[in-house]
Amino acid sequence: QVQLVESGGGLVQAGGSLRLSCAISGRTFSRYVMGWFRQAPGKEREFVAALTWSASMTIFADSVKGRFTVSGDNAKNMVYLQMNSLKPEDTAVYYCAARTEFSTSAYYSRPFFYDAWGQGTQVTVSS
Repeated sequence: QVQLVESGGGLVQAGGSLRLSCAISGRTFSRYVMGWFRQAPGKEREFVAALTWSASMTIFADSVKGRFTVSGDNAKNMVYLQMNSLKPEDTAVYYCAARTEFSTSAYYSRPFFYDAWGQGTQVTVSS
């Protein structure tokens, strides 16, 4: 099993930055894809970004392209989401997710693709 714990959320003014961290424990060798999702009150969980460990490929939702970056640190078993130029519409609970089973599919933006989830961290952007 893989356990994920997010941290780094908080309150920030529009235009500011935050860096979210996701600590990975357990079967840390079996995390092929790491994803970040968010969920605002009354809305469905939304894809934000993904990182494939093998190819170090990153994918972003159109709404965050150019503002967010995602990176991973193999040695520390950490994944980061750097969020810049934050907007009030970025306000949500942010979740880290992991795909721990090998797959040839590439449904990186779909929640069902991931089989491990963190508990989430709140990000609030004030206007």
